[in-house]
Amino acid sequence: MSGGLEAPSFWWRPPGPAAVALAPFGWIYGAITAIRMGRKPAYTAAVPVICVGNFTVGGTGKTPFALALAELLKARGERPVFLTRGYGGQLSGGPPVQLDPVRHGPAEAGDEPLLLAASGPVVISADRPAGARLAEQLGSVILMDDGLQNPALAKTVSLALVDAASGIGNGFCLPAGPLRAPVERQLAHVDALVVIGDGEAAKPVEAAARRRGLPVFRASLAAREADWLTGTRVLAFAGIGRPERFVDSLRSAGAEIVEARFFGDHHAFTDSEAQDLLDRAARSGLTLATTAKDRMRFGTGEGDTALARLARQAQVLKVEMRPEDPEALVAFLGARLDQGVLPHS
Repeated sequence: MSGGLEAPSFWWRPPGPAAVALAPFGWIYGAITAIRMGRKPAYTAAVPVICVGNFTVGGTGKTPFALALAELLKARGERPVFLTRGYGGQLSGGPPVQLDPVRHGPAEAGDEPLLLAASGPVVISADRPAGARLAEQLGSVILMDDGLQNPALAKTVSLALVDAASGIGNGFCLPAGPLRAPVERQLAHVDALVVIGDGEAAKPVEAAARRRGLPVFRASLAAREADWLTGTRVLAFAGIGRPERFVDSLRSAGAEIVEARFFGDHHAFTDSEAQDLLDRAARSGLTLATTAKDRMRFGTGEGDTALARLARQAQVLKVEMRPEDPEALVAFLGARLDQGVLPHS
């Protein structure tokens, strides 16, 4: 991997010397986060708030799941509005802003808000209560992308996503592992677990959730409009939380992965990096393939810079999150929304 925010590889292996050495710091960090999660919310929105979060740092598919959830909610007559902090964008540190995809590019908004904007209104605000005050004017239900550990805004329903292939890594808290707080402490603030993809690594978390009587849903990422990948020799590149899933999706769609280049999550690609990718692909006659989230950071593709040429040449793997039992998920959420379940922190 190169550049950006990179998760140490030992986070995703059984505990070794590095994790053990950092464990005392992880205990402190996890305890502080757990205590913080129990604080009384500063604000309760005028409309229901559905939080789509996870237990760890890094990608579990929160954004594509939020998009899928928005479509399900629309089908039952809701008007979902997304609330996100806009990680990596200049707007994140200012007052709440409704995203305008025409005026706001990735530098201002970050990559994930631009993806969400294809499905509905998006409010960017690191201050969740302030953002909710704006969002509640724009729709009938707020979908908060991330924020499980943030107690400032009361949540009507909290969904925790966990990757079936990677689970919670080594089970340690930051900086010894990927957890933001001990799982059992976090589960106390969760209403349902969503297991993403295939694998056995999430089984312990699933068992812990069931012991608490929490419903467990399943979903998976699936490629769409991907016929062009069949038999295609590919240079895959991505700056996302779990790029291995992107590569797996390419292979499942029939691509031959000749080379893969991974960057840190939310990586801001430079012109020299873009030129390197273009050169590598040209030398070996490979098709450049990336994610929709990464493509957002390349800009419009206008001009003759290496980054603009990369924007024009790179093919995007389109994916969508597919809940295994959407009817059951909608019924669960509908019951919570219809019965006016009191928000919790």
